[in-house]
Amino acid sequence: MSVLDVKKYPDNVLKGKSPAADPADPDLRRLIDDMIETMYASAGIGLAAPQIGVKKRVIVVDIGREDQPLIAVVNPEIVLAEGLVESEEGCLSVPEYIAHLKRAERIVVRGFDRDGKPVEIEAEGLLARAFQHEIDHLDGVLIIDRISAIKREFFNKRYLKALRESNVGSGQ
Repeated sequence: MSVLDVKKYPDNVLKGKSPAADPADPDLRRLIDDMIETMYASAGIGLAAPQIGVKKRVIVVDIGREDQPLIAVVNPEIVLAEGLVESEEGCLSVPEYIAHLKRAERIVVRGFDRDGKPVEIEAEGLLARAFQHEIDHLDGVLIIDRISAIKREFFNKRYLKALRESNVGSGQ
């Protein structure tokens, strides 16, 4: 297993919809293991394959509860969404930014597990939010794409300025 670099906004790999993965692909196990290792090393609760530069529909989620173990899903699809709740949300690909976003309170996700077997997962609360966030990544959607245009413009000015300043300071 390897800890990989998490791609940061505005990296192009974070944009656009990722194609479906082959659930029978034997290389998916290695990808999932690397994603898990990277998620834990980054202190995240979820990670999508595009965040490590892989354009495949694969996510991992671990919200840190004993009653809810780590979940890896290939080709996840939300088939039911109910309720609406607003909460703070951060993203490993948009560091140091917190957005207040509305998401479905309860969802049902279908896909395949790491062994290529079909799964259906009911989720609510933080787990539902994490699934929705990671599935957004598979569709090329970041948390900043879900905020108002005015907030996004303000974010871009601040974030891109800080990015430029950090590149100047690092000699890049």
